[in-house]
Amino acid sequence: MTPRERVHEELCEQVAASRRSKLTPEREQEFYDAVLDQLRACGYEAVTMEGVAARTRCSKSTLYRQWKTKPQFVAAALRANRCVRFAGIDTGSLAGDLRQAARAASSWAVRDTMIEQALSHAVLQDEDLQYALREALVEPEVEAIEGFVRRAVERGEITEGHPAAEFLTVQLFGVLRARPLVEGKDADAAYLTRFVEAVLLPVLGLVEGPPAPARPVAD
Repeated sequence: MTPRERVHEELCEQVAASRRSKLTPEREQEFYDAVLDQLRACGYEAVTMEGVAARTRCSKSTLYRQWKTKPQFVAAALRANRCVRFAGIDTGSLAGDLRQAARAASSWAVRDTMIEQALSHAVLQDEDLQYALREALVEPEVEAIEGFVRRAVERGEITEGHPAAEFLTVQLFGVLRARPLVEGKDADAAYLTRFVEAVLLPVLGLVEGPPAPARPVAD
């Protein structure tokens, strides 16, 4: 690249940055909400810059200046909506934390699952989308559950390296994703709470097993 070409490129980047800076955070979030709503309703393939532009009443050029491609746009929307939904859960016991997490998960799992399903094929083709999906919907909750376990070890509720602890996240998220597929029903708060009580707590040794059947009294 010649010096003149380098200067020209730098000027173009400065102009593009100036144009991008005109978007307010509120307007930018409006674009992100629109693309995520389209994902949930129509799937990734049906998401278009034209559709988002029409919904948000802007020009396509505005979107293309800010995000050059659809994958970049979707990835940015995912990252902007990163949220630790288990944040603040600290009941003082691992059993209490898992029960509260189950109730919290039921309120957002459907919307998250719709996004994951919409991106299931696209993330195989685009690493940035894959990383953005993990950053937005997976890693925050993994970190939170690991925090539940770490505090439980510090309190002496379970031993460090408990063999069941590493499977908590996979089990909880697995049932969230599997029930709609297997039973055609969402994993609501009541279902998830029963799952915690019947599966997670027993394998952690936090509840006693079922009572033994009564033996007949000998004559």
